[in-house]
Amino acid sequence: MVKEAAFAKFDESVEIALSLGVDPKRADQMVRGTTVLPHGTGKKIRIVVIAKGEKEQEARGAGADFVGSDDILQKIQDGWLDFDSMIATPDMMGAVGKMGKVLGPRGLMPNPKTGTVTFDVGKAVQEIRKGRVEYRVDKAGNVHVPVGKVSFQSQQITDNARAVFDSILKAKPSSSKGKYVKSATLSSTMGPGVRLDAVGLAKQIG
Repeated sequence: MVKEAAFAKFDESVEIALSLGVDPKRADQMVRGTTVLPHGTGKKIRIVVIAKGEKEQEARGAGADFVGSDDILQKIQDGWLDFDSMIATPDMMGAVGKMGKVLGPRGLMPNPKTGTVTFDVGKAVQEIRKGRVEYRVDKAGNVHVPVGKVSFQSQQITDNARAVFDSILKAKPSSSKGKYVKSATLSSTMGPGVRLDAVGLAKQIG
């Protein structure tokens, strides 16, 4: 239905949106994590790696688009934000942290919980290339995650959406009581939302 309802002249992105029964204001109910989409996102991800020495070479070898340290951070300070994901080694986080006001609001700040603060930069780059996506519940208790493009086969979108749904189910906070997934919707960039059977999906996956 999502594919049939898409009408834009460009290849629309497809996104799954979940409304969760959690209180994001409570630290113990923050839902955040990553998962690798079986069929990727369909989007060319531009990856920045902030590292020095051998790790800089490792990042280049893994196919990172931009690699550097103070030079890259200075470019960002000057207004450059032409990338989609940032990975940093732990020893560089002191400098990266100073860019929090710029990177944070755009969802670009590296975080150990999402595997983007690591010395294993090669693996991190490869996982993002394969289709690793991050998710984080917003202030209203909703999670929005891209699961492909309208040009994908229906089964590919289904597989990707299941992977996200499964990951979010497993990320349920132990302190969350009552109904965890209140609703689930699949939609394309310009198309209408198609309501999913969240209970049925949970049973199939669970």
